[in-house]
Amino acid sequence: MRNALRKGSTLREEYRGGSNPDADFPEWASEPPEKSHEKEIKEKGVEYMKKIVDSPCPKARHLQFAAAYNLGRAYYEGKGVKQSDEEAERLWLFAADNGNPKASVKAQSILGLYYSTKEPRELEKAFYWHSEACGNGNLESQGALGLMYFYGQGIRQDTEAALHCLREAAERGNVYAQGNLVEYYYKMKFFTKCVAFSKRIADYDEIHDIPMIAQVTDCLPEFISRGMAMASFYHARCLQLGLGITKDEATAKRYYSKVSLTTNIN
Repeated sequence: MRNALRKGSTLREEYRGGSNPDADFPEWASEPPEKSHEKEIKEKGVEYMKKIVDSPCPKARHLQFAAAYNLGRAYYEGKGVKQSDEEAERLWLFAADNGNPKASVKAQSILGLYYSTKEPRELEKAFYWHSEACGNGNLESQGALGLMYFYGQGIRQDTEAALHCLREAAERGNVYAQGNLVEYYYKMKFFTKCVAFSKRIADYDEIHDIPMIAQVTDCLPEFISRGMAMASFYHARCLQLGLGITKDEATAKRYYSKVSLTTNIN
């Protein structure tokens, strides 16, 4: 999860609109001036967020949820502050505000991801928070719920509910949900449907489309990339074996290469 967050928007991106390719901060002594300045900006950003979260002003309440979510990101990633999963969790729980739709829906969704990836996993909590976020319109959590229903994680297995969530999420632009539907169609031997659905996803441009889709859908780039890789693999498989489409091994190789490229990007 930490890598997925790092490959998505950073804390600095949340409050300044920029992006930061660095995953970690090196020591001050080894930093060039521009790196030191960047670290100083992040630390000032953390202090700014702390002031908002701790503000006693009732009018700042709506800002506190967003600030707590971003501050939780900072603690989880160790950006401008000492890394702490416990403090990140505390801040996200405050920002999520028991599923309040006027609080931070992003915090609700990220708690679902956090509880499903931490050790030991707490899948019932993960399902609860993904459900809250999904109910408040979060697209990432809608796809996650589909997979939790499908594999019986944190909830009783329910294929019908799983497909309902995945199809709705896919229609709304969740590429990871789309990739998982492609896999489902292939394994169920709905090859014609698999081919038609997978081609559209596999034909995305790995370099340009992932950032654009992430911005539009608010889904994490790593999961968008995984969905594209799944679609490319099964489309290539159908072409290689002539399942639902005329056999074409040369084109299959091209789509197999996209699997590797998409994986390497993330």
